[in-house]
Amino acid sequence: MSRSTTDSASSVTLPTPKERRRLREALALSEEQVAEAMGVTKATVKAWETGRSSPRGRKREAYAKLLGASEAAEATRASSGASGTPPGASGASSASGASGASASAKPDREPQPAPSPAPAPVKPVPREPVLPSVNVRPKAAVKRAAKPPGAPSAVRAVAPGPARKGAPKPQERLKPAAAEPAPAPEPARPPAAPGLTPEQAFDALYAYAAPGLVHQTYLLTGRRRLSRESVEYAFHHAWEHWPEVAVDADPVGWVRAAAYEYALSPWHRLRRAHKHPDSPPTEANRRALLAALLELPPPYRRTVLLYDGLGLDLPDTAAETEASTPAAANRLLHARTVLGQRIPELAEPEALHRRLRALVSEAPTATLPAARVVRTGSERRTRRWTRTALGVTAVLICVTAFTAATAPTRYLPVEVPGETVNGVPVRGGPQKLGPEDVELRDRLRSQPNPGPERLIPSAE
Repeated sequence: MSRSTTDSASSVTLPTPKERRRLREALALSEEQVAEAMGVTKATVKAWETGRSSPRGRKREAYAKLLGASEAAEATRASSGASGTPPGASGASSASGASGASASAKPDREPQPAPSPAPAPVKPVPREPVLPSVNVRPKAAVKRAAKPPGAPSAVRAVAPGPARKGAPKPQERLKPAAAEPAPAPEPARPPAAPGLTPEQAFDALYAYAAPGLVHQTYLLTGRRRLSRESVEYAFHHAWEHWPEVAVDADPVGWVRAAAYEYALSPWHRLRRAHKHPDSPPTEANRRALLAALLELPPPYRRTVLLYDGLGLDLPDTAAETEASTPAAANRLLHARTVLGQRIPELAEPEALHRRLRALVSEAPTATLPAARVVRTGSERRTRRWTRTALGVTAVLICVTAFTAATAPTRYLPVEVPGETVNGVPVRGGPQKLGPEDVELRDRLRSQPNPGPERLIPSAE
């Protein structure tokens, strides 16, 4: 591959990870189909859609063509050039912008007919995706992708799953939400003026999102102290990775995911301060709803809060909980069923959506430290961990050097000194001969024994 080809392939702009998932579902493609078309594994495609990695080289260009992102970028540049507006002046690009651009009109000029047109990348005919638990058509997915971030989804439909206790009937499909005067959706990011320093941008994000996140985390855990600790940890983590958070399409979602993961960690059960939830509120309706939420498993509780409480659509909810769209839909169905059984007036999805929306949008009352305290605490903790790591590394190096310097060059077996052993019998056999015994022995050997003649055999 030449250098020019590599540079052109690497310059292809890909949509955000959430938008990649939306575009794939809009084309009615599964992860296995995309992996087979790109020549990679399903895990690699999942990593591309969660943002853990991105394709490079020719695969990046092919992936952009498969999703239709390159055509959308060319159409946007052509329309901005025709109107005399410089690229990027029409507003910041968001996760829904790429899908909206792909559905926009092409340039005005008519393509010249060619006798042998170049083969275009084959795209599958849009069809209804076969999902075990989601009733989402490609057109609905395209409309959802074209909506601005944070807009409440009108799709409340989830296809039938396997028959089980508490699950809806196979013919049941959740109805679209009734047209109701819903509150205005919250923006995905705080308003930020150009030219802000990293510290000012972090302080603005903290002041905008921290109080609401503490209230949401309390609804997830039922523990006020743990909710404040989770939000502080999330913002500590965000300041440590601020270059990544600053360019993220949804920084509030980034911090929210970190706070939820920390708050729902099962290790908090081993801490005495967070072993039991706090005392429930005095209001009967809130107490019943919070008790019913806390009875749900943590993934189900998080899914219903994101979907019905915050108004995220199903793909965004699945991406934030790191689950597939069918799994998120099944969790949502189960959570709604359990909440409807516990609180009969919330059996309808619209009623549950209104109650959770009102509960989430309550004015937070938690007192949090200042943003500067959170930033300095994060920096202090980073310095402490860095110094600890350097100290441990230096100690290991010193111990290794001392051991290498003092170790013997060859092995010398250790000689064990003799010891007196008791209980062993005296050595047997004849005793040592004295002088008289030696003289008698010599005389017996030299002189024959007096007495009768011995019988000596003769040779005759």
